[in-house]
Amino acid sequence: MNKRLETIKAILDDKKAENIEVIDLTNKEYIVDYVVIATTLNPKHGFALLNYLKNDLKPLGEEFLRVDDDENWTIIDMGDIFIHLMSEKYREKYTIEEFLSELEAKA
Repeated sequence: MNKRLETIKAILDDKKAENIEVIDLTNKEYIVDYVVIATTLNPKHGFALLNYLKNDLKPLGEEFLRVDDDENWTIIDMGDIFIHLMSEKYREKYTIEEFLSELEAKA
C-alpha cells in the first residue's frame, strides 16, 4: 500500500499540487483505508491533476471506480483510497482533515 500512496503523492507533487496530505484510516470505521488530500491552484489545474493521475496510475493496474469532479473539488474513489483535489477555498471551508482526525480520535 505504501508504494501506491507514494506514487500518488509523487504524481501530485510533481504536477505542483500543494499541501498534499495522506491520512491513514486503516482500522478506523471509515469507508476507505487511506485519504489523500491536495490543494489545486485553479480549476484547470484540478482537471489536469485528475488526468495526470489517470494516465500514470491506470497502466499500473489502478482502478478509478468513481470520479466526481467540478471546478472546486474532485473526488476520486479507488476502492480503498479516496483522493480529494480541492481548491484552497473549499479546503479551508470543509476542513476534511479535522473531520478525519476526529474519526481517528474516536477509534
